[in-house]
Amino acid sequence: MSHLDYPDSFRELVRQFRRLPGIGPRSAERIALWLLRSPDAKPEQLLSAISTSRENLQTCRLCGFFAEEEECVLCGDEARAGRELCIVETATDILPLERTGVFRGRYHALGGKLSPLDGIGPEQLRIAELLERIGTERPSEVILALGADVEGEATSHYLAEMIAPTGVHVTRIAQGLPAGGGVEQADQITLHRALANRGTYGQR
Repeated sequence: MSHLDYPDSFRELVRQFRRLPGIGPRSAERIALWLLRSPDAKPEQLLSAISTSRENLQTCRLCGFFAEEEECVLCGDEARAGRELCIVETATDILPLERTGVFRGRYHALGGKLSPLDGIGPEQLRIAELLERIGTERPSEVILALGADVEGEATSHYLAEMIAPTGVHVTRIAQGLPAGGGVEQADQITLHRALANRGTYGQR
């Protein structure tokens, strides 16, 4: 009994899509079929966009965000009035903070977080560059906007110790209940931080 399958070239295309994060076998197959059969697919434009991005995108020499020049649009924006420096784990953490419209300072992406078990120490992160920026730019405040997991906490503690000799004020973003969330759904650590970081409400 013969086993019918797609041609080798199509199966290779599916295999390549399966390498993408979050794409399973069926999703990869559907994407491949759509790309080859749909009149709206325009695979040549997709290939061109991928090629152009690979060729033009680089890492901003200052903050580590995505850029097409030596510096990204944020670092090159002389109109940004804030002198605060916000530290994040990865470049993709910058946009969510920027889209709030609240922060008008500068950013610095570390490129990860300390994780000795994974072989990630201070040398593998952009910590030396951070300390150099602090010495050069003398920000009014360094804001640690790192994750609340064990590695994020360890990284924040390490950075606070490294920055302390510079005399620059170090803060950490508040942590507590998410918008739309209730107390009954929160874990003990979140509730502890929500209580510890409470602020004045309804008073002037």
